[in-house]
Amino acid sequence: MNAEIKRGSLEMVAAMLISGSIGWFVLMSGQPVINVVFWRCVIGALVLLVVCALLGQLKRDCLTRATLLLAIAGGVALVVNWLLLFAAYSYASISIATAVYNTQPFMLVGLGALFLGEKLTARKLLWLLLAFIGMVLVVLAQPNLPGGQKHYLWGILLSLGAAFFYALMALAAKHLKGMPPHLIALIQATVGGVMLLPFFDFHAQANSAQWGILATLGIAHTGLMYVLLYGAIQKLPTHLTGSLSFIYPIAAVGVDWLAFDHHLAVLQFAGAAMILLAAAGMNLLGERSMRRLRQGKSLV
Repeated sequence: MNAEIKRGSLEMVAAMLISGSIGWFVLMSGQPVINVVFWRCVIGALVLLVVCALLGQLKRDCLTRATLLLAIAGGVALVVNWLLLFAAYSYASISIATAVYNTQPFMLVGLGALFLGEKLTARKLLWLLLAFIGMVLVVLAQPNLPGGQKHYLWGILLSLGAAFFYALMALAAKHLKGMPPHLIALIQATVGGVMLLPFFDFHAQANSAQWGILATLGIAHTGLMYVLLYGAIQKLPTHLTGSLSFIYPIAAVGVDWLAFDHHLAVLQFAGAAMILLAAAGMNLLGERSMRRLRQGKSLV
């Protein structure tokens, strides 16, 4: 393993571990979801502004009107994604919300087929079917939660909504090639702060510990995580990036178990495992497909 791959792998692992802990910070903040996302955006934007300035990315030639509008649209989708996912934690647990959220690759495949003319191959459909079966198992599970089945199903719907808006953001990002990724993140975080300001709950009180949690969400889970993530993506091959990304849901399940003693029921565990396996297969398929295309081979 060369030095660049090793460094990229360490950056990716660190970014995924940070992401996996976000549910704990959201729930322990004791703040309304809108306030949590607002402070994540504002503090994260300040950190990313410093990073972009140091990297020399605050240049007008990095932006055109079209790319700016597309980055703003992606920012709106990303912020809605955060709102829905953070809300889902309280309804369906961090573990289940994260597992269901990982249906996002399939949302992106569907959007790509509808709007980009991308082909739905038999292999993609098989992974999609596996994820759907896993989703059915998760939905059929009888959770041991205070709110019961209705509460649980609402959490699943919120997680699916979050995955859909993440896919919209990713779709927008596909058209922003060549634009510095840290600058995209800065624009998105800034959009979030402006967008949520009218809905901010100024009456919500926070003690010093909660302010520390909110600051961590902005500095570590937004600013630092984006720097690590984008640094890793630039250094690693696609298949390795996809493989290491599954540290995130595994870490989230571990945090949920250690912090809140949430144990997955048999059906929940089986369904979550199928969703993650299908998502892994879908991610790794992309790299394999590119290799076959380069070799002149046909795809299934």
